[in-house]
Amino acid sequence: MYTDKINAGTDLNNNHQNNQNSRLKVLITDADQKYRQRLFDYLQSLKVEVETSPDLPPPSQADKWLKNTILIVSPQPDKADKINQLRLLKSAGRDLTIIMLTSSLTANHYLTYLQAGLIDYVCSRHNLASVFSAVRAEISRRQLKHDNEIYLKNLTRLKLEHSRHIRKRLELEEIYDTTVENLMTALDLRDVETFGHSQTVSKYCQVLARLLGINQAARLDNIRKGSLLHDIGKIAIPDSILKKPGQLTSDEWAKIKLHPTLGFGLIKEMKMLAEVGHIILYHHEKYDGSGYPRGLKGEEIPLESRIFALADTLDAITSHRPYRAERDFHTAREEIIKNAGSHFDPQVVEAFCSLDIEKWERIRYETTRLIPSFEEYQPLLKNKN
Repeated sequence: MYTDKINAGTDLNNNHQNNQNSRLKVLITDADQKYRQRLFDYLQSLKVEVETSPDLPPPSQADKWLKNTILIVSPQPDKADKINQLRLLKSAGRDLTIIMLTSSLTANHYLTYLQAGLIDYVCSRHNLASVFSAVRAEISRRQLKHDNEIYLKNLTRLKLEHSRHIRKRLELEEIYDTTVENLMTALDLRDVETFGHSQTVSKYCQVLARLLGINQAARLDNIRKGSLLHDIGKIAIPDSILKKPGQLTSDEWAKIKLHPTLGFGLIKEMKMLAEVGHIILYHHEKYDGSGYPRGLKGEEIPLESRIFALADTLDAITSHRPYRAERDFHTAREEIIKNAGSHFDPQVVEAFCSLDIEKWERIRYETTRLIPSFEEYQPLLKNKN
């Protein structure tokens, strides 16, 4: 019968009933009751549940008795029968570790079984320290395995959360970009003369930025957004001033010159990044300090704004206006070179001149051909009115 007094008089059957889903258990099987007790006492310091039995549990009960168990087995005269029994236990028991206790003369006989994974440790029966070390090593191995499983579960969870965050961020960025572009279109619709201007200048700015060695995707994107929204402050300027056909009065011109500061205030409320705000606040500053709103000079003006100043002028010269015809890129280049050091940063002018005129013309064509004609937006304006 597979019964024995264990853990200070607790029967194994009763103990199993109370610990069906318990923590790691050590089961000592040996015919010598005194040896079982000695080994039992020796393993108590490991603070694991230790049970003893004079013989092995039958294979039919392995799943019941040997779940999450370290089984310590002593040799018997009929080694072949013992090995067959262990093989059945190993195949039936869930998460079972077998420590084989041998005499020094028979230890090598179990090497084949150790290599095959039938048993997990081989220790001298008379060296309790080696048995203790094997049990402790197995406890550590299981704890490490447990910790690793938790780590992998947490890592999988974090990866899933990270993926969800990335998807959410991409969705928000798409909404954000669409909002910026729609806002830019709404601004352009207020002024027939400059319809499509923001998109063209934005493209010029990105090309100039790359020519000047700016290659970081985030910075280029901020330059794109700042260029698109450079005139956002004009939202606060009345149409009576913004669309006035004649010359502006000094008071009206003073109100127009407020739009960079007004736009910067809006961007701060939207919590956009610095590069975006720099273009909006400083896009009318001039290299010689004669611009507005702060009269900054030279490198006091952020590089993004110095880039924008040239791109803005390039588009203005080469675009049609009601009061003048558009001019070609050769004329624009001459005008820009003439104003290097006054209106424009000479370094930005040099970058502009490093690219052939034909390529700038191509950039404009590739940008403007994707912009819907102003006439396509007329129904929207009529509905609005």
